[in-house]
Amino acid sequence: MAVPKERVPKARRDRRRSHLAMQAPTLVPCPRCRHLRPPHTLCVNCGTYNGREVIATA
Repeated sequence: MAVPKERVPKARRDRRRSHLAMQAPTLVPCPRCRHLRPPHTLCVNCGTYNGREVIATA
């Protein structure tokens, strides 16, 4: 079985895990209605994507 030869110090363990922290989602304003949305996705407020209407909204 795989058994570590020696104990991994807390500093090394924590450096290895440094990129695992939670991050806030990236949001950009829609160019048409200025509603915040994730990049490269459909705007749920006005229904447009890439300058054209994809979903008709009320």
